Amino acid sequence: MATPDHDMPSGEPLPARHGYMLAVLVLVASLTLVAVYATGAGHRELALAEARLAAEADQVTARLRQQLLTYELITRGGVSLLAAVDRPSARQWRNYADGLDLPTRFPAMLGLCYAAALSPAQLQEFQLEQRDATRTLFRIDPAGARPQYGPIVLLEPKTFGTADLVGFDMLTVPAQAAAMEAARASATARITAPLARMQEGIGPGLVIYAPVYRNGIVPSNPMARTAALAGWVCAPFRLDLFVARALPGADRNLSLRIVDIGEGEGEDGGGESAMFPIDPSAFPGADVDGVRHSRVEHVYGRRWRLDFHQGPARAGDAGLLGPEGTIYVGVLASLLLFALAMILARTQSRAQRIAARMSDSYRRSELRFRSAIRFSAIGKALLDREGRIIDANLALADILRASPEELMGRFFSSLFTGGVGKAAAEGRARAASGSVYRVTRELHRDDGDIRQVHLTYAQVPGDHGHDLASLVQVEDITDRLRAEAQVLALNRTLEARVALRTRELTRANEELESFAYTISHDLRAPLRAIDGFSRMVSERHGDAFDEVGRGYLARVRAAAARMGELIDALLKMSRVSRSELRREPLDLSAMAEDIMAELQQGDPDRSVVLDIEPGLRVSGDSTLVRNMLGNLLGNAWKFTRDTDPARIAFRRVEHAGEHWLEVADNGIGFDQAYAGKLFRPFQRLHAADEFAGEGVGLASVKRIVERHGGVITGEGVPDGGARFRFTLPDEPG
Repeated sequence: MATPDHDMPSGEPLPARHGYMLAVLVLVASLTLVAVYATGAGHRELALAEARLAAEADQVTARLRQQLLTYELITRGGVSLLAAVDRPSARQWRNYADGLDLPTRFPAMLGLCYAAALSPAQLQEFQLEQRDATRTLFRIDPAGARPQYGPIVLLEPKTFGTADLVGFDMLTVPAQAAAMEAARASATARITAPLARMQEGIGPGLVIYAPVYRNGIVPSNPMARTAALAGWVCAPFRLDLFVARALPGADRNLSLRIVDIGEGEGEDGGGESAMFPIDPSAFPGADVDGVRHSRVEHVYGRRWRLDFHQGPARAGDAGLLGPEGTIYVGVLASLLLFALAMILARTQSRAQRIAARMSDSYRRSELRFRSAIRFSAIGKALLDREGRIIDANLALADILRASPEELMGRFFSSLFTGGVGKAAAEGRARAASGSVYRVTRELHRDDGDIRQVHLTYAQVPGDHGHDLASLVQVEDITDRLRAEAQVLALNRTLEARVALRTRELTRANEELESFAYTISHDLRAPLRAIDGFSRMVSERHGDAFDEVGRGYLARVRAAAARMGELIDALLKMSRVSRSELRREPLDLSAMAEDIMAELQQGDPDRSVVLDIEPGLRVSGDSTLVRNMLGNLLGNAWKFTRDTDPARIAFRRVEHAGEHWLEVADNGIGFDQAYAGKLFRPFQRLHAADEFAGEGVGLASVKRIVERHGGVITGEGVPDGGARFRFTLPDEPG
């Protein structure tokens, strides 16, 4: 029969309930007074904040439009230049761009370009003119036949990242093509939809286009504008810098999001596209405090939605506390009153709940213990002091192929092989261990199957007159032992399989080497024929050709010689990977001095300041290491050709907590953004007509360093020199 305490409800006693009700009434009354004040003050503050935000939005929008108007005037100036000159030269276009001083006055603009509108026939004629004028072929990117082309033919200022944009067909990008077509049809400036990435390393941006018509005359008939179109003056610019110049200082607590919502003047444009910022988390969400303001602006054929957000005003702007501070103080006072009433009401009920939990603890502990044994996936049994089974779970019954009822009362040791003597010895070992005892035994099931099991004994307190009882855990490990035996058997055959694969790889490398030399021999024969016959034609029948024809023959011979050099470079790079590695102590300082002496002898007129640290010693293959060091020092010698004074250093440096060897110079350097191309075969960061080479030197250097177990890195700054750091082992082996 239940006790009187258990007959009571699970909640608090009656006086405590009255205390809780009184505390709630006090809280509701005080919060009601605070809410009445907050409602009026909140409406006034919201209206004032919205008015301030609308004024800020007007100023930001005006600055954005002023910048766009400036960009349009710049493109219109380019249109005027093109109207005055049929086709301005690169120098004239550069002079116009330099006069604008774009990097200083308009940092958001990436340059000023002119894209010509060309039909396939006009493109062929333009390419012939460029070839006759510059001796180079004007290439279209991307290549392919199209009914209309819009390649960039003039671009200023040219940087390392934008130099390869000349020849890019802007009509192949749908967003740019739409803006160019709109500018042609309307005879006014038009702007593109947001472009995801302007160039490598720069985020999203826009391009503004102004159409250029032949003779500077704009046809009144829209259909005639297509025939009269000569091209477009374009000005790409970055969105981040463009917007940053229009926003006020950081202390204004103002956030801006620009969304492109289509084109045209109607309200049903295309789909929305976030322009600034691209990361949605950079603009406060709808759940963030503050005021918001949105407006739609028609900008050069596009519709932009400008979303403004301004955070809550600082406390100093609204007096000592301000409306929000007064609300916080009122809410805090209400909570304090409520907390005092709750403390008084909870004192008695807490003591009663703690007593109820303690009285129920023993029953729950017993239930958890029984449930853990019964539903465990590992076999478990409780044993009395004589070793009989007094309880067993279903997992143990499944291992023994018997029901739990059949196991009750059986001696646990009778389930295993070994007899009474082994069971007695095991009992003594368990008593000596004192706590936990583990052993592996053979289990003989009633169906005749023999299994290997792992037993874990532990002592647990008992009841019903028993001082101690044993808990034993039974884990069937038969399948695991069989799997381990199979793994051992497979490992015994691994060495023979590895030797077989090694022999196959060796044969494949030998066949690859033979194939490389065969291919190189077969390629050289037609190359010698091309070079020989072109030389005979040039010597014997040169008078039959004009200057252009003789130039073509010279290009044929130069291309044949270039291909021969590439074949030699390929063979040289393959030998680096296949040659046998013989390690020996090396003096890199002496080796570097010999290499620099050879370079100085080959070019005695140059004056180079050398700084070679003495005593640099490593272990490696002398032939390969000299090849590697010759390539690095040769590159430093070559790329400091136009530097005065030229400086080349070879030394040991501390980098990232380790000792590295470094070859440094103050030559032309390179852009670090393209450092990943340095060690790839035939990848060049400088034009072939400026600096000779096949583009395999640094690829060979990387292979030699990695064959010795080292690593190599390259760092550079345009016109600021380059540094190559590498590691080689100090000791043989």
